[in-house]
Amino acid sequence: MSEATGTRWTCYDAATMSAREIYGRVLAEMSGEDERIVGVTADLAKSTAIALFEQARPERFINVGIAEQNLMGVAAGLAKSGLIPFASTFATFASMRAAEQVRTDICYQNLPVKIIATHAGISFGAAGTTHHCTEDLAIMRSFANMTVIAPADGIETANAVRACMDIDGPVYIRIGRGFEPPFHDTEDYGFEIGKGRTVHEGTDLTIITCGIGVLQSVEAAKSLAEQDGLSVRVVNIHTIKPIDEEVVMSAVQDTRRILTVEEHNTLGGLGSAVGDVIAASGKGCAFRKLGLQDQYSLVGYPEDLYAHYKLDADGIMETVREIMNIEFEEDENWDDEV
Repeated sequence: MSEATGTRWTCYDAATMSAREIYGRVLAEMSGEDERIVGVTADLAKSTAIALFEQARPERFINVGIAEQNLMGVAAGLAKSGLIPFASTFATFASMRAAEQVRTDICYQNLPVKIIATHAGISFGAAGTTHHCTEDLAIMRSFANMTVIAPADGIETANAVRACMDIDGPVYIRIGRGFEPPFHDTEDYGFEIGKGRTVHEGTDLTIITCGIGVLQSVEAAKSLAEQDGLSVRVVNIHTIKPIDEEVVMSAVQDTRRILTVEEHNTLGGLGSAVGDVIAASGKGCAFRKLGLQDQYSLVGYPEDLYAHYKLDADGIMETVREIMNIEFEEDENWDDEV
C-alpha cells in the first residue's frame, strides 16, 4: 500500500490549524498504518476536514449525501464487515438527527464506529441555534457501550483519535469549529482515555472542565491567584464517559468546592456526570455547574457567546468568587461519612 504523503502535522502547526484539520491529517496518517480504517461523511467532508483523509485514501472514502441517518447505518454495516469506520458530521446532526441509528445500529451491537463530531457546543456562532449543539454529551453518554470524549484542543484531539483505535466499541469525539487557541504545546503529556488530568494545582476550589473550558479555566485560576490569593485546581476531564471517579473524588476530598465548566447545557453533560459521582459517594461539598442553564443558545460570534454564558476566563472567575462565598458545614469527621 502506498504511503499517504503531505498529511503529517506538528505541534507547531496546532497554533494555526483547527482541531478538525488536525483530525483530518491524523486520520490520513493513520490510514497508512491500518487498512481497516475507512471514512464516511454526509456531504460535509470539507467542513469536518475528513476531506484530508479522502485525498489520501479516495478508495476508502464514502460520501452518503445529505442523509445523516444513512451515514450511521452505513458506518454500522462497514463495521459489521470488519472495518473501522470514522464517521464525520456536525455534532448536532450526529447526536440528534441520527440518534436512533447511533443507539440501535451502532451502540446496541457495540460496533467499533468512531464518530468524530465537529462544530459542537456554540462554536458555530452565527450559524444559529439549529447548528449549535449543547445536548450531545447528555445524549451520547446515555447510550450503553458508548465512550464519550471532549478534547481540549487540536493536540488532544489527535491523541484521542489515535487512542480510540484501542477501544473495541463505539466512540464519540466532540470538537468545536476549531478557531479557539490551543492549550497544549506538546502531545507527550500522558493522554489516556478514561483518565482525568490535573492541569493546574490548587487547594481552595476545583474546576472540573473539558473542551474549550480547559484553557479558560487555567487562565481564570492564574488570575484568581494574582487578584484574590485563591488556590484553584483545574482538572481536564476529557473523557466524559467513562468518567474518572478517582480524580473527581480526590478534588472533593482536597478542596470541598467544585465547579464544572462545559460548553453544553448544564443538564446531562459533564456537570451531571460529576454530580452523579459525588452523590453516589455520600460526601458533601459546595457544587455548581457552569454552562447553558436549560436554554437554547443565542446567535452571535463565538467569543461573544462564550462571554455571555460566562464560559470565558472572566465569567469563570466571577462564578468561582460566588462559590467561595457559599457557607456549608465542614464536619470534622467528614472522612468517616458514608
